[in-house]
Amino acid sequence: MQSFDVVVVGAGLVGASFALALRDADVSAALVEPHPPRALLPDDSWDSRVYTLSPGNIAWLAALGVWERVPQARVERVENMLVYGDRASAKLEFSAYDAGLRELACVVENRVLQSALSQALESASHASLFCPAQCRAIAWEPEQAILTLEGGSEIGAKLAAKLVVAADGADSWVREQAGIRTTTHDYHQVGVVANLEATRSHQGTAFQWFRADGVLALLPLPGKRVSMVWSANEERAHTLLAMSPEALADEIGQASGGVLGAFAVITPAVGFPLRRQRVERLVAPRAALIGDAAHNIHPLAGQGVNLGFRDARELAAVLRARGPQRDCGDFSLLRRFERARAEDIAALELTTHGLEKLFGNPAVWMAGLRNMGLSFVDAQPLLKNALTRHAAA
Repeated sequence: MQSFDVVVVGAGLVGASFALALRDADVSAALVEPHPPRALLPDDSWDSRVYTLSPGNIAWLAALGVWERVPQARVERVENMLVYGDRASAKLEFSAYDAGLRELACVVENRVLQSALSQALESASHASLFCPAQCRAIAWEPEQAILTLEGGSEIGAKLAAKLVVAADGADSWVREQAGIRTTTHDYHQVGVVANLEATRSHQGTAFQWFRADGVLALLPLPGKRVSMVWSANEERAHTLLAMSPEALADEIGQASGGVLGAFAVITPAVGFPLRRQRVERLVAPRAALIGDAAHNIHPLAGQGVNLGFRDARELAAVLRARGPQRDCGDFSLLRRFERARAEDIAALELTTHGLEKLFGNPAVWMAGLRNMGLSFVDAQPLLKNALTRHAAA
């Protein structure tokens, strides 16, 4: 049996970055991941799953030696964001320049970022990777947890850990084994994503429309490409997914008011169900949750992965600052992490859930209220800049 201070279950974006962040924490770490890294796409192909990373998280990834491994030709800076209500007069604009920032965010493909993290892990001497492997059982003991692995050459292998970190996604197996309950709210919506080529330049601007049939967002990619995320009710989403590429491109062009001209679909549209998931707590004896295992929010703010990276940043910081406490699974340390993350998580959960309810309500008086709210915020530069800087963390 091999012993580690920390075993991270799940080597996705959040789990891998957390493991890298432990390099100065004086701990031994292991990652357990069932899926080998996927090969990068050809230069003329694009991953339909993209993320908008905040400047704060980009700086953190740079400090970990990850961002330098991301080909900058596959990254697009977001310098402005235009948000439209369901009435033409309601608009909210965010500007990096006005907030004193270089950019509001950067858009990067999932596979490109995952590849950069995998490369950084290969040269990380403090972390051992068990892949392909997955956990078959966990025995929680007072002084440690014992994980039994299966898959590949790791069948029956056992790992002892002072702390088990669940980074294994929204349907976290580790969370279930730790006895942490969740509350799930089904939005009865589907996020439809696809990449498009536009006839007009986006000029580093992200667009979002709150519509009667859902929330449509266009995120800038290099060149004249954009990534579309259309969070639509189930019936509307199924209609979009059944369209031919040409019909879908026309539909998006009409829904966006022709702001970027005509579109051509360059990656097939795919859909994923949307739900809100809350956990009763972030920690349990010898266990901590980060990323989607800790929270699942509506994608309308594009902040899911940023929230997960901030989990990883905070937990790593707590372990680095533990002082003479050598047991990194000590429950008082874990509670410190939980308290530090409570406000950020609650604020984003409340904001995204509230906006979805506000703009999803068909009542006429609600339409007037929400559109008036957009216009009001747009007229308050100090408020807008404060919101922008908070999102940039």
